[in-house]
Amino acid sequence: VHKIRIHIYILIFHIINSDSMTCKGICIRYKAQKPVGTGRYASGQRRCQICEIFIKWEGLWCPCCGYRLRTKPRNLKYKAKLRARVEADSKEEANAKKAAAAKKTRATRAKKAASETTTKTKIKTKKTKTAKTKKTKAASIDTSAVSTDNDKKRKASKTTKKAKTKKAVATKVAKTKKTTTTTGNTTSTKTPPKTKKIDVVPSDNHEKILIKT
Repeated sequence: VHKIRIHIYILIFHIINSDSMTCKGICIRYKAQKPVGTGRYASGQRRCQICEIFIKWEGLWCPCCGYRLRTKPRNLKYKAKLRARVEADSKEEANAKKAAAAKKTRATRAKKAASETTTKTKIKTKKTKTAKTKKTKAASIDTSAVSTDNDKKRKASKTTKKAKTKKAVATKVAKTKKTTTTTGNTTSTKTPPKTKKIDVVPSDNHEKILIKT
């Protein structure tokens, strides 16, 4: 009842000031074209009864004549159609919001899965790298050990060769000494050359002359 009284007072006020509520031609600037597939009121257009034109205007009052704009049709049939369209639009918006939320959740899940896979691959690569480094270290240690063993063997072979050469030299020296001693003994044990006594005519001194043969 209170709302009806307010509307009555507004109408009375507009009737009193009817001289000012005339079309001034400003409404042509905000003229709205008929939309395709939807109604005018459903698309957000509003109608001025004095200017008799549909306007794209967000306010409740006409910018041209100052009269209150209509946001809904008069006929019950069109009112029902508008309600059905509004409900369908609201449902479509809700479905679109749900689909967008589902897409976002799917995208977030895909991102999480991708991040998990990347982390897993990184961990695997790290493990493989550590295993490779361990293997390379072990191989280097083995090669170093083998090289040290080879060096030891080489040193041992060199020392054995040196000892063999020393022994050979010592044996050669001993043999040469033995040969020298045996030759000396043989020379010492050789019988001296025989001397023949020859009777020579005595000389004046009457000495005997010995001749070696």
